[in-house]
Amino acid sequence: MKTKLWVSGILLLFVLYIAMAFTQAWRFMLTDEPIAKIMGVAILVIPALGVWILIREILFGLRTERMGKELEALGELPEDNLPRTPSGRFVREAADADFVNHQRDVEANPESWKSWYRLALAYEACGDKRRARNSMRTAIGYWKARQGESAR
Repeated sequence: MKTKLWVSGILLLFVLYIAMAFTQAWRFMLTDEPIAKIMGVAILVIPALGVWILIREILFGLRTERMGKELEALGELPEDNLPRTPSGRFVREAADADFVNHQRDVEANPESWKSWYRLALAYEACGDKRRARNSMRTAIGYWKARQGESAR
């Protein structure tokens, strides 16, 4: 819940920023100066890119949350039984040893979104955030494809 409040606050600030940027861009574009008009268009590019990134990240979060809830309902989430350091991070050696099991699962089931989701969690436990994110994107791709099949 705390994370959702934080994200909501950031979204509110971002919407305020977009509104202010749009207002300034519009003011520049209403002038007779060609340079000011160009600046107005340029001012809109960065917020537009920000909106695209924001939408992409929100969809990523919503999809991973839905996938996690689905796995939890099926009883297929990996158990959270790896030892942790006093700071709460996973003990790297234990995470590395557990990782092999999830890697084998993906090799045996390369088109299973569930296997890719669990592999992403294993990468995260090992501290490899880039690969965790890439694996989660792969899981989302297979999950969305399955959703499309069930809609037919």
